[in-house]
Amino acid sequence: MEFKDYYQTLGVSRDASADEIKKAFRKLARKYHPDVSKEPDAEARMKEVNEAFAVLSDTEKRAAYDQLGQRYHAGQEFHAPPDWDAGFEFSGAGMPDGADFSDFFSELFGAHMGRGARHAGQAHFQMRGEDHHAKVMLDLEDAYHGATRTLTLRVPRQDARGHVGLAEHTLDVHIPKGVREGQLIRLAGQGNPGIGGAPPGDLYLEVHFKPHARYRVEGRDVYATLPIAPWEAALGANVQAPVPDGVLEVRIPDGSQTGRKLRLKGRGIPGPTPGDLYLVMEVVLPPAASEKARELYRTMAREMAFNPRERIHATL
Repeated sequence: MEFKDYYQTLGVSRDASADEIKKAFRKLARKYHPDVSKEPDAEARMKEVNEAFAVLSDTEKRAAYDQLGQRYHAGQEFHAPPDWDAGFEFSGAGMPDGADFSDFFSELFGAHMGRGARHAGQAHFQMRGEDHHAKVMLDLEDAYHGATRTLTLRVPRQDARGHVGLAEHTLDVHIPKGVREGQLIRLAGQGNPGIGGAPPGDLYLEVHFKPHARYRVEGRDVYATLPIAPWEAALGANVQAPVPDGVLEVRIPDGSQTGRKLRLKGRGIPGPTPGDLYLVMEVVLPPAASEKARELYRTMAREMAFNPRERIHATL
């Protein structure tokens, strides 16, 4: 997938005001609208112009796109970095009705489509404020113990001249024990103000876990690699295994191999039905860093006469 430079598509600079973007769009629409244009590629060009305008005319989408786009140029191979949108506070703005936009647009903004709907009406009506949504990155350990965290969110804002920037605000958020990936934490009254005295909307925080050096999460199940010595794998042993909520003594069955899983029932992410913790064994060889260690390996080679490829040769 190629990166799309929406500013280049509309022919405006990156610091263009909202009015300049609107004028550029209208000029290109007159040129490429299929109903009036004689250009051979008018329909495809109009689709590109519509998509660029949908992003750059929307304060939230433009601010997020600007943050991401600093590292890319038009035509560059592109895949959205994981959690690139974490910390952005989005309202319920969705894809324009009838829009047929590119995979590039969908990869960036598809997760935010359909989370809410903009309301239309006159100011004298009472209308509840719009809900906001934001993706937040938490530590896995927070799911085991619960926590109170101070989170900083970036909220797109447009100034009086129509230029888009980011304002930050911080929230003290209670993280409930047992929170899972993708769960929404509702902060009542933290969305947009209501109209005509109606109550404000809510802010929904979508939980994602930060990449962890040791643990991998699937639903409520947690996976971790457990390094073991060759003699522990061969003979069996009791070993101390670090887990997200402390340290456990686990039994290594004799004859274990790399890749074997130990299932610790109920030691995954807590909940009404807690997940399991899987320790995936990895046999680690001691280094032959001294002559004594090398001699021990030579002795093993003579005495055990072990060929790890014997099973492979038997199938040839």
